[in-house]
Amino acid sequence: MVGIQEVAALAGVSTATVSRALRGKEHVSKKAQEKVEAAANQLGYVASASASQLASGRTLNIGVVLPFIDRWFFSVVLEGIETTLIEHGYDLTLYNLSGGNEQRKKIFNEFLLRKRVDGVLTVAVNPSEAELHSLSRMGKPIIGIGGPISGARALTMDDTAAGKLATEHLLSLGHTKVGFIGGIPGSDTEFNQPDLREVGYVEALQAAGLQLKDNWIAQANYTIEGAYWAAKQMLGDPRHAPTAIFCASDEMGFGTIMAAKDLGLRVPQDISVIGLDNHDMSEFFGLSTISQSPRQQGRRAAEMLLTLLADPDLSNHVNIEKTTDWPVQLVVRSSTARSSTPTR
Repeated sequence: MVGIQEVAALAGVSTATVSRALRGKEHVSKKAQEKVEAAANQLGYVASASASQLASGRTLNIGVVLPFIDRWFFSVVLEGIETTLIEHGYDLTLYNLSGGNEQRKKIFNEFLLRKRVDGVLTVAVNPSEAELHSLSRMGKPIIGIGGPISGARALTMDDTAAGKLATEHLLSLGHTKVGFIGGIPGSDTEFNQPDLREVGYVEALQAAGLQLKDNWIAQANYTIEGAYWAAKQMLGDPRHAPTAIFCASDEMGFGTIMAAKDLGLRVPQDISVIGLDNHDMSEFFGLSTISQSPRQQGRRAAEMLLTLLADPDLSNHVNIEKTTDWPVQLVVRSSTARSSTPTR
């Protein structure tokens, strides 16, 4: 079996350089990296995971915790995380919390504390003080995506500001009858995203001097189907229907567009619709949206964690409270236009 010594001899470098190059570490010149990779490929060398762990004290594995794996946002964030980790020579172990509190206890109190992960990434999961303390005690840094974490680092989008920006876009087009379809209250018990996005909608209307109307606010479950039925009820009575709707996710925006068309309404001539996400299908639907770039969020969070793991002083600040703001961007497409007299 080919060993690291043979790779080093063929590449003309030290075994330490081979180890760093094959683990994607910094402080290896491009020329040396290329020599090592060429030698390893020529000899058919594959690094031993156990040997690497013994040499570095690391597993080269990251634990990723999320509430669902079958929803678009989480799968796309995960894609960004996985791509980045693989690029840097890391594996990942995926944990989802769909099994409820008992499953969560096992993940945070047992699996993540074993010597099988070097660090943890959470997506829309807010660790408790006890969970965070256990990870810190075991020297495992954690970075969250989806909201601020008390006592830990997090990459955070301002959901209130995003909701406000979406609503302000509709108001800037002259719409004064603006509806909102958000998540079901309590559906996100970790960071209250449905509530925060609605707060942004309310703040924008109040700043414009407009009154809220209960029948212009509805909840769905972040799905196309849920928003389809909610939008049909909101738009069904032409005497009291809004001329624009902000949907708290793009998938709910898709459902709203489909409901409007089934009611014989034209988008955007009769009803303007804006979402939030910049879903992969948003361009196909022509949906204006607030882009939060989930793939890039996943990549950035993974990069932040890997930078931490490379810090020789990490043991002195394993987990500290630090929030990194994630910017959002208004993307205008064909689903929003200036308000006009509805032709109903």
